[in-house]
Amino acid sequence: MASGSTSFPARRAAAERNRDKILDAARDAFADPGAEISMAEIARRADVGMATLYRNFPGRQELLEALYVNEVDALCEAAGEDASSPGAALVNWLRRLFAFVPGKRLIVSELLEHTDPGSPVIHGNRARALAAGRPLLTAAQDAHEVRGDLTLEQVFDLIAAIAKIHGGPDYLEPIFQTMLDGLRLR
Repeated sequence: MASGSTSFPARRAAAERNRDKILDAARDAFADPGAEISMAEIARRADVGMATLYRNFPGRQELLEALYVNEVDALCEAAGEDASSPGAALVNWLRRLFAFVPGKRLIVSELLEHTDPGSPVIHGNRARALAAGRPLLTAAQDAHEVRGDLTLEQVFDLIAAIAKIHGGPDYLEPIFQTMLDGLRLR
């Protein structure tokens, strides 16, 4: 190997770090509803050049899709976290889902604006999230900790409806808590 050349694994690691920096910067940028979010702004926040940004994400759509998939991955992983009871496990996971929706409103709304809702990215990732959460709902229903007459799709729709309400966390939290209270068996 010539002096000064970089080995392939080192280049690969640097490329992964750059990709992660871009995703982190984009996630933070899209979480700020008042920010003007251009690809140049994301590159600036990630402290990478435009060529690096576009090498990783050829366009805004690819960046939004990657952010969305990463968030769904984290949500699916959270479904396996332990809790004191099946009902508590479900509530913890639903809280994670609820935190995901409003914080990612710009990502999701922009992604939906430019993507067919039936696309594999949208439909497939919703299906993955439902598949991850369904055992939690079933276990909580089997333990008689939550109502048995609701499907996870209905609970998702409730959360999405609450998340669409304009207001900060202090305004939305009591509404979400009311939904959770309604899930419990009397």
